[in-house]
Amino acid sequence: MLATCLYLLFLFAPIALLVMGSLGESWTNSLLPSGLTGRWYAELAADPSFQRAFLTSLKVVAATCILDMLIAVPLAYALHSTARRGVQAAARVVTLLPIATPELVLGFGFILVFSSDALPFIGSIWLLIAAHVVVTLPYLLNILLSDMTQLKLGDLERVAATLGAPFMSRFFDIVLPLVRHSLFAGLITVSAISIGEFQISNLIAGFLTRTYPITLLQAFYGATGFACAATVVLLVLAVTASAAGALTARAARTG
Repeated sequence: MLATCLYLLFLFAPIALLVMGSLGESWTNSLLPSGLTGRWYAELAADPSFQRAFLTSLKVVAATCILDMLIAVPLAYALHSTARRGVQAAARVVTLLPIATPELVLGFGFILVFSSDALPFIGSIWLLIAAHVVVTLPYLLNILLSDMTQLKLGDLERVAATLGAPFMSRFFDIVLPLVRHSLFAGLITVSAISIGEFQISNLIAGFLTRTYPITLLQAFYGATGFACAATVVLLVLAVTASAAGALTARAARTG
């Protein structure tokens, strides 16, 4: 019980301090801020650099989710349908490499490849989206593969095939409806990861394509209350996405 309480204190104390700092008038050389104000949030909403970064993050998240869905669904289905276990195992190892590889290494790799004269894409939003797809795709892919295995899609497809259902009918009438909950939950997980992604984005983003976390780091060189308010906004977005994903996954299990 004591260990649990200490863990919760360690987890929530920094968050509570951030919230208090975002509402405090001044916080200098003291444990807690003094005063009460909401002007930091007003300044944050009016700041053009944060407005641009917020919109950029939304564009990157939306494009990442769409591309992840278009890639992960057919790829997960192909991996699940293959009869060779060796192929499945090798494919899973390959797809998990972006998770196992430090993002700093991936970022330097992107710089080496896409800062050349042949591929001058460093700083473009499309390269930023591609990097987010590389980072987030394994999560969605493995969620779909686990759900397909649990639902025993192979057995359902074989039954449909014996009744004369063609491949496209089986895919759109059986596979997609059954994995829709896990797909939605996976996309929310992808959104939460993409919103908070910093390392690769910081290395390859241009001045006009900086995401919210990059601009957030720069805020800490200014007023503490402003930086706390910006951090709380990012935290709310990430927690909302994570909670929505958890609720969707729960609905999928009980529904």
